[in-house]
Amino acid sequence: MRGWLKQAAKVAGHCVTGAAIGGMAWFVVWAWRSGLLTDQTAMAAFVEGFGAAAPLLFMLVQVAQILLAFVPGGAACTVGVLLFGPWLGFLYNYLGTLAGSLLNFCLARRFGMRFVRAFGGEELLAKHLRRLEEKDRFAKWFFWAILLPFFPDDFLCMLAGLTSMSLRRFCVILLLGKPASIALYSIGLAQLLQLAVQRLPF
Repeated sequence: MRGWLKQAAKVAGHCVTGAAIGGMAWFVVWAWRSGLLTDQTAMAAFVEGFGAAAPLLFMLVQVAQILLAFVPGGAACTVGVLLFGPWLGFLYNYLGTLAGSLLNFCLARRFGMRFVRAFGGEELLAKHLRRLEEKDRFAKWFFWAILLPFFPDDFLCMLAGLTSMSLRRFCVILLLGKPASIALYSIGLAQLLQLAVQRLPF
């Protein structure tokens, strides 16, 4: 009986995981086709329409954008600042980015190179594939790439999933490295917007 229950629980777990991945894939495709991931105005209008649930929906859109690693992530960070202000915008950007990055890492580890090719794109893969050969130096390079802005972080999280890096080490690098770049996009952007408004002639 115990063996039957264990097997049933395992099957149920696979079904739930499959449904969750399928649901997220559907949302990513729908959001992409609807322009939510590339149009700041469309994204803001979509998120604002959910009232008190707006932060949760914003982070979900952030995760969807991260899954499509070839889509620049600046749009979501900008919307976060405009909708929630610099500090809450930073918080929601940070949490959404952590969730999406962790998902990228885990999916790449589960499905391998085919997932990276499908969601990362051939151009990014060809550019950074050599990093996989730097087994001893990859973690150090990955940390600096996450810490500094203007690197394709979403794709690099997928790439890390193809290495032998442990999940624990990956999470530590994210927790230490991500705040700086997110703060630059979130709080730095808010300061630029405030400065621009102050300089308007009307």
